[in-house]
Amino acid sequence: MSTVRSPYYTAEHEAYRDSLRRWVASEVEPFAADWDEAGSFPRELYRKAAEIGLIPMGYPEAYGGIEADLFYLIIGAQELARPGVGGLPASLLSHTIGTPPIARNGSPELKARVLPGILAGEKISALAITEPGGGSDVAALRTTARREGDHYIVNGSKTFITSGMRADYYTVAVRTGERGHKGISLLLIERDRPGFTRTALDRKMGWWCSDTATLYFDECRVPVENLLGKENGGSQLIMQNFNHERLFLAAGCNGFSQACFDEVAAYARERRTFGRPLIEHQVVRHKLADMAMRIHATQAYLENLAWRVEHGDNPVADTCLLKNQATLTMEFCAREAVQTLGGAGYIRGSKSERIYREVRVNAIGGGAEEIMRDLAARQLGL
Repeated sequence: MSTVRSPYYTAEHEAYRDSLRRWVASEVEPFAADWDEAGSFPRELYRKAAEIGLIPMGYPEAYGGIEADLFYLIIGAQELARPGVGGLPASLLSHTIGTPPIARNGSPELKARVLPGILAGEKISALAITEPGGGSDVAALRTTARREGDHYIVNGSKTFITSGMRADYYTVAVRTGERGHKGISLLLIERDRPGFTRTALDRKMGWWCSDTATLYFDECRVPVENLLGKENGGSQLIMQNFNHERLFLAAGCNGFSQACFDEVAAYARERRTFGRPLIEHQVVRHKLADMAMRIHATQAYLENLAWRVEHGDNPVADTCLLKNQATLTMEFCAREAVQTLGGAGYIRGSKSERIYREVRVNAIGGGAEEIMRDLAARQLGL
């Protein structure tokens, strides 16, 4: 192993990685598979994740956060991927998509009221954009919010919402104006608002322990002070949030790819076929070499883009392409891992089997692969 330190990670980054890896090994990995089979995990884990720094990382200290760069968030996503249970980080870290618009665009009073509880792991934050009648086409959203005095009256529904049942705060995209992107706003809606109900979606291909739901708003009254940013200015906030989400998703996907590699490499050293360890067969070594090649390439792309963002760049096209590169790498590694594990990879219980089932949700969520290609092409002037 090389002893040359990465230019992107300081000694402080590596110390955080070491402490987080120990925490995941003791507090998450022994239970993660059982939590996935049970379809949930203890709410207490949010508080524990806050104490280790996972939840407050990257948010203002004034509200209980920890000021940090993107490389700390990459470390968090990838260490939490080590158990190979994608539904766990999806729900445990749903605040990474629900909370940034609050932190960036909420009023001082709103931030003081909401952020401390979220960052302490006492409250859960979710993002609600996707609707039953449209997925990636945000400009076509139909959930409305009409102004009546000092309240918005919200009507409509959202679906496939991560942390949809257990969240306390929902960052919700609504239509307050004309059709298209120009008429969209973001509202913070608390779970106990009259006229707000939820239905669980629990028959999923993967992410079993992730809480997923459909949300319904029927004349739901929301105070005007819960508006995030300006009225009809939500589209830009959503796009900004998407770029952050796609970097975070890419980091997690590559972490799951590494989990597949680690599992199958260990299995290949122990499993014997035709009188020798499986790893001594050239075809297996080549599979592992191809997995490593894709993982390293994706990680280099990820870290380069994170560095560019930290230095003020906004590489939208590359962020879309990175997201696709990461999901395609995950798909390749999961497929080759299950193929190499053989029957053992087809039986529930292996990390690679779970990750194989979870490839598609990553290739769809945060912007489907097809949308990512089209957006990147437009950004590149093609």
